[in-house]
Amino acid sequence: MEIDASKVSRLDPDGREHVVRVRRTGGQRTISCDTCGWRRSAQFLPWLKAQEHLAEAHGATVDPPER
Repeated sequence: MEIDASKVSRLDPDGREHVVRVRRTGGQRTISCDTCGWRRSAQFLPWLKAQEHLAEAHGATVDPPER
């Protein structure tokens, strides 16, 4: 079984970074927030759902600077 992981991170107005991880195991995708523990399965557009969660739940809408 193949496991693939990526993350979506954004900064809130106070400069704190919030991260939602997107994991794919086989054909199943799960997204989970490191900050609040929110998690959900998402077949389609998991990165968009991750961005929506960061904006709505944490007010995190700013891309962090490149490292």
